[in-house]
Amino acid sequence: MSDASLREEIVLFGKSLFDRGLTMGSSGNISVRTDEGWLMTPTNACLGRLDPARISRLDQDGRHLDGDKPTKESFLHMAVYAERPKDQAIVHLHSTHSVAVSCLPDIDPCNCIPPLTAYYVMRVGRLPLVPYHVPGDMALGDAVRGLAGKHSAVLLANHGPVVAAKSLEAAVYATEELEETAKLYLLLHGKNPRCLSEEQIEVLNARFPKG
Repeated sequence: MSDASLREEIVLFGKSLFDRGLTMGSSGNISVRTDEGWLMTPTNACLGRLDPARISRLDQDGRHLDGDKPTKESFLHMAVYAERPKDQAIVHLHSTHSVAVSCLPDIDPCNCIPPLTAYYVMRVGRLPLVPYHVPGDMALGDAVRGLAGKHSAVLLANHGPVVAAKSLEAAVYATEELEETAKLYLLLHGKNPRCLSEEQIEVLNARFPKG
């Protein structure tokens, strides 16, 4: 896909996420891997009002080449890409229900949301919790790097999800699935819901590998 097409895709999905209330204000960021490096949404940019010409372009070493200054969480994206060389896109949001789950004191830090639905297992899988860091703390990159090689998505405590996938479309769909399952989890919290069994999960993973 050309640079221009990738920029338009970022704008399209950014607006879709914003219009449906999955991101607000200037929160959240998107990145896409290119042959030369990365395209990233700018710092303090509203995902609902992105200008394709102003999207940040970075080289393979993460140096800013042109466009507006990249998201201040660019280091977070770079940490995930370093562990997931086959993935082409990352979506990071502060989506309400996912953040709410990240604030609960009794969640399993190795798997924040139980396997409630087949599509959650297929698109997200296990979701580990990354301990809280002050936004912009470079140590967050190291914390995420330790998990990203084994998990396509992580949940930052009191912050929000980071989701990687082989395309921007797939990353957005997985992020949406995570948010909807977080909503289900909150609705069912404390009600001992019936989850998928390990055998059912193994069947899904074998039939629909995430790569």
